[in-house]
Amino acid sequence: MGLTVLWVLVYKFVPVPYTALMAIRSIEGDSKYETRHDWIPIEEISQNLQLAVICSEDQSFLSHNGFDRKAIEKALESNQKGKKLRGGSTISQQTAKNVFLWPQRTWLRKGLEAYFTLLIETLWSKERILEVYLNSIEMGNGVFGAEAASQYWFKKPARNLSSQNAAAIAAILPSPQRYSANPPGPYVARRTQWIMKQMRYYGPFTLKKQDANETKKKKK
Repeated sequence: MGLTVLWVLVYKFVPVPYTALMAIRSIEGDSKYETRHDWIPIEEISQNLQLAVICSEDQSFLSHNGFDRKAIEKALESNQKGKKLRGGSTISQQTAKNVFLWPQRTWLRKGLEAYFTLLIETLWSKERILEVYLNSIEMGNGVFGAEAASQYWFKKPARNLSSQNAAAIAAILPSPQRYSANPPGPYVARRTQWIMKQMRYYGPFTLKKQDANETKKKKK
């Protein structure tokens, strides 16, 4: 247990260089497969993309403690009916899975995922969780992280992504090997528009202010 805590503490400060999923995809790929991954600080990632993934993947990200109760209840109900094992994963849970675990859907992995989710929610800020998430998640075939995805799909750095660019990348996250952000197919085009609408409804994006306010409250 001490080693896992140390592992999480190290990644609180150090960029994540490689993940199990990157290794798995590399092994599964053919001779032409290439892993694209360039770590950048969150300040260099467009706030459009930060907001887009929150709106598409986890709209309660700033307020929950790592788990979305309603999503978990829906997942349990689905699983109890004998349907395919599914999750109700938050951005925090996805980060725990992407960085510390493997992608296979089993109860063992889900249990470990919950453990690592608790650790990162305790030891990292929300900003750090989102930074690691945006630098580690799969965003295309062999494409991992915001910078690689931005360059691959739109030939521009991540800091210059427009709201539509960002929404298109977020739209493919459920199945990044299957879908294309540019050019988008009918499904991605529809989902992109839905995400952009959610971004407008969400209002001003205040991730840094949220973390700063939490720090002030703890000091009182």
